[in-house]
Amino acid sequence: MSLPVWLRRAEVDRAVVWSIAARALQALLGPLTLVLIARTLSPALQGYYYTFASLVALQSFVELGLSVVIVNVASHEWGSLRLDPLGRIDGDVQARSRLVSLGRVVFRWYAAASMVFILAVGAAGLAFFSQGGGSEGEWRGPWMAQVVLAGLSLCLLPATSILEGCNQVASIQFFRFLQALGSTAAMWTALLLGAGLWAGVVSAAVLLLRDLSLVLIRYRRFFVPFLKPPEAGRMDWKTEIWPMQWRLAVSGLFGYLVFSLFNPVMFRYHGAVVAGQMGMTLALTNVLQAIAGAWVQTRVPSFGILVAKRDFQTLDRSFFKLSAISIGVMVSGLAALWFGVAALRWMGHPLADRVLPPLPFGLFLAAAAILQVSLCETLYLRAHRQEPLLGLSVFMGTAVGGCTFLLGSRYGPVGAAAGYLAVVVICTVWETGIWFRCRREWHQPLPAPGPAGNV
Repeated sequence: MSLPVWLRRAEVDRAVVWSIAARALQALLGPLTLVLIARTLSPALQGYYYTFASLVALQSFVELGLSVVIVNVASHEWGSLRLDPLGRIDGDVQARSRLVSLGRVVFRWYAAASMVFILAVGAAGLAFFSQGGGSEGEWRGPWMAQVVLAGLSLCLLPATSILEGCNQVASIQFFRFLQALGSTAAMWTALLLGAGLWAGVVSAAVLLLRDLSLVLIRYRRFFVPFLKPPEAGRMDWKTEIWPMQWRLAVSGLFGYLVFSLFNPVMFRYHGAVVAGQMGMTLALTNVLQAIAGAWVQTRVPSFGILVAKRDFQTLDRSFFKLSAISIGVMVSGLAALWFGVAALRWMGHPLADRVLPPLPFGLFLAAAAILQVSLCETLYLRAHRQEPLLGLSVFMGTAVGGCTFLLGSRYGPVGAAAGYLAVVVICTVWETGIWFRCRREWHQPLPAPGPAGNV
């Protein structure tokens, strides 16, 4: 089905349509979910709910940034490959063999990582929440079930990352739309039936089923070659994957300090109610970030293909246009969100009390708007199969983590938000300088070959 001309001019393709549809569905249904959470969970249980999500994000400590590497490395190979009418991989034998080699290694890696995650994070969560004094029946069972389901989803992550790198973004985003619809419906049903924290478990189970259906049904023929050893060339892990992966691994570990410490710190020093307000605030900004990022995120495989072909003019033209749209959508959405919550607070609606007060809420929204620039630049740089942001990531993670502990523990959400905004401003300026330098260096023309016969 062809899209209208006005949508194509706005750089909207099928992948963007389904990506935005999934995020828009979450944005439209999100307020109803917030109401259900507020009505069916106590303020304390709401704090547990969002802190569960923050601890599950410890996946980054075992995943080590490999999913980002998979997408970018696979996209470079896919430039010589395609899907035949039956959904099988067709094209250059060498490129297909290297893709299979990549897949077989990362499948083993993630199988081990998922087991480590279930055991380590499960035990860490039990120890953390036991200090909060909650009764065993309220949180222990849901916590362990959610960790197991998250671990199984982690095991399937390399398959979806390979598909995304092979430019199957439209299909993946369509499945994610169905996932958003199914997980929301499942969660609502569970909340209305009084499932409490088990509602998050039900939602996680639906997410896992989506990944299973994508790999075992929709793309089952695609993955058949991965069951056998590669027939020709192999991917050299040490030279083609590891140099980027270890940098992304370190960046990911410090990235956890940026995005996932807010809820645990609020929970520990200011109680479950404040942690719930923090969690709901971050959930709202994350939905907007996902919607705005759809224009650039869905084009990462095509960026990688253009880099492999050294078509930098087309790459830059596409990137600048898509980034402008993405940043514009983000700023507009955040402004609408702030005024919407302010209106609810002015009317005295109780839902407004489930997010942070206006000052820290506004500080987090301002940081999210600025961070959108950085996120677009990051996707562009990593499409080159390079990771020049290691030092920046270490600084940002350390600085945000330190501000969250030092300012958040003492001054609450206002201190955490102010420190976060300051660090985001510094790091975005820093990254923009890196972006200009790398773009200039990486896009230098290749040296012309010497005359025939020259040694």
